[in-house]
Amino acid sequence: MHNQTSTILLVDDAKSNIDMVLNILGDQYDILVSRDGETALEIAAEEDIDLVLLDIMMPGMDGYQVCEALKADEEKAEIPVIFITAKTDENSIEKGFDVGGVDYVTKPFKDKELRARVKTHLQLRSLIKHLEYISSYDKMTGIYNRGEFFRQGEIRWKKGRSNLFAVMMDIDKFKTINDTYGHPTGDKVIKAVTSTVSSELGEGTIFGRVGGEEFTLLCNAETSEEVIALIEQIRLDVEKIRVESNDGQDIKCTISVGIAEANEYIESLDHLLKIADMALYDAKEGGRNRSIFREYPPA
Repeated sequence: MHNQTSTILLVDDAKSNIDMVLNILGDQYDILVSRDGETALEIAAEEDIDLVLLDIMMPGMDGYQVCEALKADEEKAEIPVIFITAKTDENSIEKGFDVGGVDYVTKPFKDKELRARVKTHLQLRSLIKHLEYISSYDKMTGIYNRGEFFRQGEIRWKKGRSNLFAVMMDIDKFKTINDTYGHPTGDKVIKAVTSTVSSELGEGTIFGRVGGEEFTLLCNAETSEEVIALIEQIRLDVEKIRVESNDGQDIKCTISVGIAEANEYIESLDHLLKIADMALYDAKEGGRNRSIFREYPPA
């Protein structure tokens, strides 16, 4: 499942070893080279690395320390690390696995063995990334599914509630659309609304589909007026959507939206979302196709 663009970070202080690996793997993969552990970590922080080939014995940080540092980085922890080493004693090999390595290759390298081990772990990495994607993203829309939205939301909440806003939105009268025009047309409406909303959201906004026609987002802003203006622009953009049904009719779309702001009185992410949901209920009761900002505690 790997392809020609897979990127390998090779970390070894010996030029002869570097040349050998480049000779064996250089025609199949993009290989970045580091001669020491500190530089390797800098490269890993900047580049999208698919696999690390890591020497154990190096000046400064040794391979074990580099591996431990990678595994301590939440964004890099899943990168597979294969140790390349002349050490074949049981303790050295065991320590490599203990610090997070997935495999080891002994020096001098055997061409077929090195290729096979690298290929296997790149395939596993690709499969894991695919499974992570389908378990985290909504298949129809490509945005976060309910579980991943709440996982990401809890991470954001723990970072601090200052200037954090929750927005709940529903597609108005979606059941009627499904019943009248059929589920394929309903799916078109969901995709169109999702695309329109996504196009207005800034970097760092957490946006998820949490129910059939229900969407939630978390964003940071300096003021409530800023969020209210953003949501009003989104609402107006959704009003312009026209989805063609299977029998050629143009279907209009509108959304109802509830907004809430985190503060010291709000105890949890669930509490914040509950307040936004109450605001959404108010928007529906008020005639739909509108947004409501609800303060907490009520003024």
